[in-house]
Amino acid sequence: MNELMQAAAMVLDGEVLLVIVAASLFGLFMGAIPGLTATMATALLVPVTFFMEPLPAIAAIVSATAMAIVAGDIPGALLRMPGTPASAVYADEAYLMGKKGKLGLALGINVTCSMLGGIIGVAVLALFAPRIAEFALQFTSDEYFWLALLGLSCAILVAGGDPLKGAISMMIGLSLAMIGMDSVSGQMRFTMGSYDLLAGISLLPVLIGLFAITELLRSLPNAGQRASRVETPKGKLLDGVARTTWRYKGGVARGGLLGTMIGALPGAGADIASWISYAISRKLSREPQKYGTGHPEGLVSASAANNAALSGAYIPALVFGIPGDTVTAIIIGVLTTKGITPGPDVFTEQGALVNAIFMVFVLANLLLLPLGLMAIKGAGRLLTVPTGVLYPLILMFCIVGAFSANNSMFDVWVMLGLGLVGVFLMENDFPLGPLILAFILGPIIESNFMRSILKSDGDLMAFVDRPIAMVLAGLAILTWTLIIANGVWKGRKAGKGGGVTTEASWSAGGGDPPG
Repeated sequence: MNELMQAAAMVLDGEVLLVIVAASLFGLFMGAIPGLTATMATALLVPVTFFMEPLPAIAAIVSATAMAIVAGDIPGALLRMPGTPASAVYADEAYLMGKKGKLGLALGINVTCSMLGGIIGVAVLALFAPRIAEFALQFTSDEYFWLALLGLSCAILVAGGDPLKGAISMMIGLSLAMIGMDSVSGQMRFTMGSYDLLAGISLLPVLIGLFAITELLRSLPNAGQRASRVETPKGKLLDGVARTTWRYKGGVARGGLLGTMIGALPGAGADIASWISYAISRKLSREPQKYGTGHPEGLVSASAANNAALSGAYIPALVFGIPGDTVTAIIIGVLTTKGITPGPDVFTEQGALVNAIFMVFVLANLLLLPLGLMAIKGAGRLLTVPTGVLYPLILMFCIVGAFSANNSMFDVWVMLGLGLVGVFLMENDFPLGPLILAFILGPIIESNFMRSILKSDGDLMAFVDRPIAMVLAGLAILTWTLIIANGVWKGRKAGKGGGVTTEASWSAGGGDPPG
């Protein structure tokens, strides 16, 4: 109770509350502009967090991300252009509801169910994360090695598309992580004689380059275009929302729980959670034929899932220091710069901070309703911001953010170079998620592997001589088997030539492709 009181005092501090509101408004703006993703909003916030205490820094990222996901629903419903990838699955559904004169209902459902799903995710996070942390205190370097390896493998499994491309993206991330000084032996690797590479590549330029700069460069061909004037919903936005949400309350609960579980998988994220939740909702619906025609049932489940996934991603991040998605990868980087190492010890040594983070989640989700409704009312103005003004400002923030990592122009060039690499990868359907997760998890895997090798005097059987390590090793091997089997099955199917495409096979079963 003493820790809870300390946490409440920390959250109710004027600076923290101001940061939550300001970051929510920033996330609202970023999410509502098509092409500016929640991850991009988070990456742009990182330089600002350098000057904050740990709680306000985390509060800024949590609030901006949650609001950006919700705001991404607005251009999807008004222009059929999803603001964020997590909104893509139901953009057509919401747009068609608007064509039927139910635009207010569609956007009201988006905001309300996102809030409810987020609260479900926070409840699961607060209830189970401390229990998992108690269990994780038994972990040694053996278990952490297998766990990080399992997280990296899952990132490929859930990346969607071609597993080989996911693996190639992962290998690029591991290669970048190996640059610099070996943490165990002190040997220089891949520095090419450059003094700037002795300490390796910093996380911040990598994140900004791969997400913000990549999205900016990909949006440049349409930079001269300006969104047409859109009709915003008139009257009371919440008319019929409570009745519709109650009618599909099972979908809200299922979407919230499913989103939390999927979010906890390393590399999955809110967009995959919303796709899978929408597909399962359609499978279980009594009216599957109405999906794709402007039906609110799929909207309810997917909206709840994408915000719940944000909370779920913090379970592995806080408990094990393993990012659940790109946003929590940024959070881990922010905490590390503040001298806090995520892991089970955080729950015992920083109990008040952990409880304060849970409270910030609740506040950020409660703010979704009033600020989300305000955004819907002003959507017409948000969507017509000239890109000639917007893009130079974003580029300026990116340069300042990359430079602030080490006060080095070298990091700015790294950011720009990786932005070009990101464009090439995205244009050729290589997922960026495995790359960034490999960049973060690579050093964890290497250091724990070397630690286990040294303490066991080179005995490889030591990696599986404990029950927990043996289970994690089995799960990792099972994941690799699934990845290989999936690749072989797709290869045989492509070789036969006559089969239906992946998307068609999902549609034939009454579902939607998972991303």
